[in-house]
Amino acid sequence: MPQIAPLSPTYSTARAAFLEGADAAGAAVATTVHPHRGLEGEALAVDVASLGPADAAHVVAAFSATHGVEGYCGSALQRHWLAHHAGELPEGVRLHMVHALNPYGMSWVRRVNEDNVDLNRNFVDWEAPVPDNPEYTSIADLLVPADWSDDEQQRTTNELLALAAEWGFPKLQAVVSGGQYHHATGVFYGGTGPVWSHRWLREWSAVAFAQAEQVTIIDLHTGLGPWGHGELIGGGAPGDALYERALRRWPDTRSMLAGDSVSAVLAGDWVNASAELAPHAEVTPVCIEYGTVDPVTVLQSLRADAWLHGHGEPLGPQGP
Repeated sequence: MPQIAPLSPTYSTARAAFLEGADAAGAAVATTVHPHRGLEGEALAVDVASLGPADAAHVVAAFSATHGVEGYCGSALQRHWLAHHAGELPEGVRLHMVHALNPYGMSWVRRVNEDNVDLNRNFVDWEAPVPDNPEYTSIADLLVPADWSDDEQQRTTNELLALAAEWGFPKLQAVVSGGQYHHATGVFYGGTGPVWSHRWLREWSAVAFAQAEQVTIIDLHTGLGPWGHGELIGGGAPGDALYERALRRWPDTRSMLAGDSVSAVLAGDWVNASAELAPHAEVTPVCIEYGTVDPVTVLQSLRADAWLHGHGEPLGPQGP
């Protein structure tokens, strides 16, 4: 089996390699330019490589970089498929490879977007009150203090570890990562309304899925779980149509809403809202979460990143 290509060192190289791979596979490419610039001053864009008949009843869409920095793995997987499996696309299936749903975060080596918004907390019902997370508020200054000196890092980390011992780590993970909407420089911030990538996804889906009877969505992530293990996480809870369809197709699919996944229960993730993208079709979404380092190291990295962009100098000596 061909080896997966190494991860690209920058967004620009990943994008160039993806576009080259799409061209070699004979895919049609549509590009939407992002309004911001990247870490190196480069143009940013969402690029979609498409194969198969435009009027296909079954449409598959695979996404990278919902969480920007995680897009380096997703980009490599997309390029690998284009290089080695494009000729295996079943007849009558339309495939879209969506490269860098959050290109800003991918370029700036951040999970979040240009507004410090976690795209997977941004798909709440914005016509209703946002979900409340008072326990996050109680520890917001511990998670992202205004000072990031060595002493303050040690103090706040010790207090968070004490909370983990008191609450249990699963509760702390749920409080921290479940989503919050009142601390704009904090972690796992959901925003105040639909952000650019959110709006793009809905507008693009309205066209890309317009003629589909069945839509399969694959969202590529990294971060949680054992190193290199890919956990399949379905939308919905056991008994819900979204989840049951995924379970029939991939029997080892897990549900975060049932509490048996490496992910905590989230507010505003787009996979659980994916049926809204094609309300006329049968939608089957799944997230693939590849494990990296331990969750404490992941959290410490996210805290440092939030402090840097909220209180520090992203392009200074402490930047990427």
